[in-house]
Amino acid sequence: MDTTIIESTSLLRDQFLSLLRWGIGKESEPFQGTVYWDIVETMAVKHGLLAVVYDAVLQLPEGQRPPQVTWLRWIGQVIQGYEARHEAYRKAVMDLASFYNAHGYRMMLLKGDACGGDWPRPEHRPYGDIDIWLFGKQKEADDVLVREKSIKIDNSHHHHTVFSWMGFTVENHYDFVNVHAHKSSAELEKVFKSLGEDDSYSVEMFGEKVFLPSPNLHALFLMKHMVSHFSAAEITLRHVLDWAFFVEKHSSEVDWEWLDGLLVKYHMKEFFNCINAICVEELGFEASIFPEIEPNPDLKERALLDMLNPLFSSAEPNGFVPRMIYKYKRWQGNAWKHELCYNESRWSAFLTGVWAKILKPASI
Repeated sequence: MDTTIIESTSLLRDQFLSLLRWGIGKESEPFQGTVYWDIVETMAVKHGLLAVVYDAVLQLPEGQRPPQVTWLRWIGQVIQGYEARHEAYRKAVMDLASFYNAHGYRMMLLKGDACGGDWPRPEHRPYGDIDIWLFGKQKEADDVLVREKSIKIDNSHHHHTVFSWMGFTVENHYDFVNVHAHKSSAELEKVFKSLGEDDSYSVEMFGEKVFLPSPNLHALFLMKHMVSHFSAAEITLRHVLDWAFFVEKHSSEVDWEWLDGLLVKYHMKEFFNCINAICVEELGFEASIFPEIEPNPDLKERALLDMLNPLFSSAEPNGFVPRMIYKYKRWQGNAWKHELCYNESRWSAFLTGVWAKILKPASI
């Protein structure tokens, strides 16, 4: 590759990461240099972190800020796409919890505001679906929704059903992970189910009780969630920040020795080390909040580059044949990720995945 291109790519990466550190309060040195704002905007949107970059820009002198037309567009996107959506998300969660509470079901919130509550500005984290766990009562609770609310339940997905509530897609988990994707996932699901019995953590949201994962459950769930998405396609730096802010706030509550044993057993330890190193070396978090920082430098760099510019993304072409060709190329191209994240053979995982598609053809 041309040296100029390499240097330009490195500069853009450094600018973007520096702005993220500024936006989350982890950068103290004055920001220097000309910023390629159009490229920064593209990267920020891709990673769901435009509001974080916006927070960084607020600290810059006006002469260093984006052009006015760009800046005004960002302000609108942050107000509507982040802050207003966060408020709407919380009201939808409250309303759903209210329904379940009235019918005797406990609702645990996964991801979403369960992560956002650890961010310095929860309203500047992006919010998508509402993921919930009903302590094993998913099926009967879905039946109540159908009977009383005439809500249509989508059963075509693995490990959760899907329905709409106040404009948000709700994923109602009956499993924490897709047990059909890898053999190891079926074993790990037993651990999740055991941890999922704990209802000692909760918050009040507009007066309604909403349960949260215990620190051990949340730590394992966040790491496994990243592993699943990274090995199959891609993750963003928003996923990494969810982990970093969680550790920063709850490190003393996690049984790290217990978690370490599971990470080693299920071959996630190297990935864990890479993520922790990215949190410290690239995002500015204190090393002391993590149990250890022992990455393979080359592997950590490769993982980071894939997050910033994945060779194969989760987006797929239209049409059955083009999509199947793309999936195959992605499966081959991401072989190194599978080796990083799983100790079972790729062919074993492939056959398990084929069976999963047969069980739920709509997921093809």
